[in-house]
Amino acid sequence: MKKIIVVFLLLNGLLLHAQQPAFITDSLDSYIQREMKRWQIPGLAIAIVKGDKVVATKGYGVTDLDTKQAVDANTLFMIASNSKAFTGTSLALLEKNGQLNLNDKVIDYLPYFAMHDPAITKMVTVEDVLSHRLGLETFQGDFVTWDSDLGRKKLIENFKNNIPVYDFRDTYGYCNMGFLVAGEVIHAVTDTTWDDYVQYHFFNPLQMERSSTTQAALLKDNNKCSPYTYFDGRIQKIDYDNVDNIGPAASINSSVNDLSHWLLMQVGNGNYKGKQIIPADVIQNTRSPRSIAGSGSSRLYKSQHFNLYGLGWFIKDLDGKKTLSHSGGANGFVTNTVIIPEAQLGVVVLTNTDANGLYEALCYQIIESYLNLPYRNLSEIYYGFYAPGFEETKQQMQNWEKITGKNPSPALDLSAYTGTYQNPVYGNITITKADKGLSISFEHHSHLKGVLKPAGNNLFICYYDPISWGVKEIPFVVEDGKVKSVTITINDFIDFLPYEFTKL
Repeated sequence: MKKIIVVFLLLNGLLLHAQQPAFITDSLDSYIQREMKRWQIPGLAIAIVKGDKVVATKGYGVTDLDTKQAVDANTLFMIASNSKAFTGTSLALLEKNGQLNLNDKVIDYLPYFAMHDPAITKMVTVEDVLSHRLGLETFQGDFVTWDSDLGRKKLIENFKNNIPVYDFRDTYGYCNMGFLVAGEVIHAVTDTTWDDYVQYHFFNPLQMERSSTTQAALLKDNNKCSPYTYFDGRIQKIDYDNVDNIGPAASINSSVNDLSHWLLMQVGNGNYKGKQIIPADVIQNTRSPRSIAGSGSSRLYKSQHFNLYGLGWFIKDLDGKKTLSHSGGANGFVTNTVIIPEAQLGVVVLTNTDANGLYEALCYQIIESYLNLPYRNLSEIYYGFYAPGFEETKQQMQNWEKITGKNPSPALDLSAYTGTYQNPVYGNITITKADKGLSISFEHHSHLKGVLKPAGNNLFICYYDPISWGVKEIPFVVEDGKVKSVTITINDFIDFLPYEFTKL
């Protein structure tokens, strides 16, 4: 009997292997290893699901360049905004269970929620906050939310200080705070935190035993990737972001082994290992378009017709097939999930450096092989998109170093720029004198510092620590010989917008 079982499993494995594209069976490993070198990626992991079978869960490279510990299928990565699909599905499930309606007003559950315009506050629905249609610019307000010490309620209470760039429900603007609000609606409706709700409804039934929602859980694990970024011409290790405060938008930690179970459930319309974990109509509800996220065409797929957003999923078309996708980025990590329901195909790619495009290119390389599209090296194409930016950043850094290296004198004595400055969205920053320049400290980011080097007149170059926050030009406004304000910008990976701080 045992021999029969072994033979059956062997034949089943050979059949599954025979059904896979040649790229998957013959070239995938060598392709990944080669392209990781191109992008200088320390560690990467993939999951591929086809139908009700897991084709691959595998790690490549190392979790840390110092320890050289190998990445495997159970290695943890921060999946960042891939968390949003869990939150969107949670709200759709609550609607299915009759606990709320997605058209309910947010203030009915969170009386302390407010937009800048009180009239808009009364209109915002649960569906609005899940669909990036609040009128804010992409990433607007993340300066104060990302890796800060403000709790979830405090962040929501502060949200009204953001002045929307667009009209309400008029223009798509990717909004992490919207998903935080949605997560707190879960708390209000169920008296259960978003973290516990996701654990009970997804992690437990899907046997995602290594997945978690907090930085503390990640830090204590012995099989996790260290985060890396590209700075000053080389890959450098950085600290983990703490995004517990915006958990429903970004805080899940997971492995490709665990995420393959999530993919099986998605491809199976809510079914996992013969059990209906999530009702099929809930899954379909998350895939129903709510917002126009941009033009249909892309640099990669010129024939793409639409780019929409559902409940935690981007909805596009690829080779005539509906595609669900989402990427995730935290400092030191970029990740991607792509699902093609019609092909019963799902792919996840996780990486531990935020300076690469392979996390996305590899997903579509795998998908194109399953769709029998002509081979082209998508990683090489993506590198062509990225390389000019890398070179431009390198040149800009060199130019700033030349300017500051000449020790130009500012227009005023350094002491004139010192003091406390205030912005209605962020709060306070404090500028003090430092060695040959100035230093900035931030009210809501105790770990964040900025060193300001004079660049002539009232312009300074700010070198942030952590380095993942970037290097930026920081101009002061001076009127009648007195400093009036300073404009702060940070890495647009965190927030695109400039913030003017007025001197108190």
